[in-house]
Amino acid sequence: MRAIIFDLDGTLVDSAPGIHAAACQMLAAHGHKPIDLSTARSFIGNGIGKFVERIMRQANIGFSSTTHKQLTTEFTRIYAGNPALHTTLYPGVRQALEQLKSAEFALGVCTNKIHAISVQMLETLDISDFFSSVIGGDSLSTNKPDPAMLFASMEELGASDAIFIGDSEVDAATAQAARVPFVLFTEGYLTAPQTGLTYARSFGEFSELHNIIGTINPS
Repeated sequence: MRAIIFDLDGTLVDSAPGIHAAACQMLAAHGHKPIDLSTARSFIGNGIGKFVERIMRQANIGFSSTTHKQLTTEFTRIYAGNPALHTTLYPGVRQALEQLKSAEFALGVCTNKIHAISVQMLETLDISDFFSSVIGGDSLSTNKPDPAMLFASMEELGASDAIFIGDSEVDAATAQAARVPFVLFTEGYLTAPQTGLTYARSFGEFSELHNIIGTINPS
């Protein structure tokens, strides 16, 4: 069976506004000014711990492991209260998932977001039933771009090969490390030049995805 595995933030969902709101609430609680949405968006992709670290440096909060742990816990609590707040599916996502499911692909999610929050978001947005595997940032001892997360997703899906779909340099590096084809969603949170990435195909609208998948040979 062939698997189609998706990143979450910036690929299936535009979650930056909700993440931004939670970050600003955390900062305000400690007397710091808010950051803008574009800055918050550029910090997404390496998990909550790295996101909070970047926020601390942006806000000139003195970094220590104790302070970082405290703020990470606080941000997680705020965000977990309603992770789908201000979050929307990208246009055409549901229809694309329906097409892929009808074509009998095994579908999974591989994200650096905490597993429980990821599942809650998928359920709230009513797309959780499409996915037979969700691997989150705390599911293993390592995060993307370590390929172990993709391998774990493939194992759960019972897949002999896979295509990974994501929006960032982290996702591209993950696919390359796992030696699976990477399909780049160009409307997400990419911060590096697209020309510097390795990918099999790219797309900007989910209506294109089903046809693109058919052009990619198994890894």
